[in-house]
Order: sequence, then structure tokens, then C-alpha cells
Amino acid sequence: MASRLLMSRASRIRAKLEAAMQAAVLEIEDVSSQHAGHAAVRNSGNEETHFNVRIVSTKFQGLSLLKRHRLVYDLLSDELQSGLHALSITAKTPQEDGIASDQNHQ
Repeated sequence: MASRLLMSRASRIRAKLEAAMQAAVLEIEDVSSQHAGHAAVRNSGNEETHFNVRIVSTKFQGLSLLKRHRLVYDLLSDELQSGLHALSITAKTPQEDGIASDQNHQ
């Protein structure tokens, strides 16, 4: 629990997705400031509530868009239950993203 207090939500999201997805690309953007006045956020006491995530991973191979999103949501369930209010996900395979297969594990 102590590490949870020391790491930002963005860092925790990155660590969880990196550990599970072996991503060729992982971009995490905190867009919480764009939603600061929204009712669900205003009195929450939490400043890290809205994120955009772009992830490219071979783990998405053969999965529908819905299953890809469910996989990411499942990995981040602790965050979603502790103040993460919104998550915009772009989830692609390396082939869909135009990344050569030899770059997947750099």
C-alpha cells in the first residue's frame, strides 16, 4: 500500500500495463485538467481521474475491440475502483499500427 501512495496514478497504470501486456507502444496521457469542473470529479479530492491510453501489443491479436478494452479495464480494475473516472483506450496489434514485427520487443 505504501508504494500506491508514492506512485502517481499514471505511473501505476503504466506499471500494470507494461507488466501484463508487453507493449510495443504504451502512451498514457493525463487529461484530468480538462475535466476539473465536472460534478463527478469536483469533490472527489482526486486530481488524477481522466486518462487517454494508447497501447500496441501482440496480446490483442485475435481479440475484438470489446475484448481488448475489457482486458485493459480488468488490468486497471483497482484504479477504476479508487478514483479513476474515465479511460479512453486505443488498443491495436503491431500489424494494425504499422509496426514491423522485429520492433515488438525493444
